[in-house]
Amino acid sequence: MIEYIKGELAELTPALATVEVGGVGYGLNISLITYSAIQGKKEVKLYVYEAIREDAHVLYGFVNKKERELFELLISVSGVGANTARMVLSSLSVNELCNAISSGNERVIKSIKGIGLKTAQRIIVDLRDKIVALGIATEIPAGGSLSAPVDNGVRDEAVSALTMLGFAPAPSQKVVMQILQEQPGAPVEEVVKLALKQIK
Repeated sequence: MIEYIKGELAELTPALATVEVGGVGYGLNISLITYSAIQGKKEVKLYVYEAIREDAHVLYGFVNKKERELFELLISVSGVGANTARMVLSSLSVNELCNAISSGNERVIKSIKGIGLKTAQRIIVDLRDKIVALGIATEIPAGGSLSAPVDNGVRDEAVSALTMLGFAPAPSQKVVMQILQEQPGAPVEEVVKLALKQIK
């Protein structure tokens, strides 16, 4: 079992971090929480969750243990897979998610792409006591954010991230362009987060 990977951040997109350790590049699927926290860093330490399936061996990386614990809780809920859990953690901060679960706010959870009413209710019922017991209902601080003017780089990176999360490129591009026209200075992670709420 891999507990964490510490090394040089070779490549970074809002959905994937490549960390080089001893000449080997490890590709880790990440959420926007982790992306925000490690952006701009040369050396990173990411806590790892390994998803071993018959057809693939997938690594998920997290900026700290609390985010990983919440991810593991989410995938323990019937009907929530690893990609859906990552989508949840990209749409809401840890604090927002914990507040929604503890207050029984199914509307907030249901607003996340891929989460229906029944799944939202299951998340609340299954995890309400667990998040309190684990003491993870505290916010993970976000890292630095991009303040560069809008350019094709931000647009392309946001569309690429949405495509990696399973959305078709054409509608992703349309939504991203709308967001950037309204908020020209928005960083990539903010654009992706807003797009997740709008994309059909």
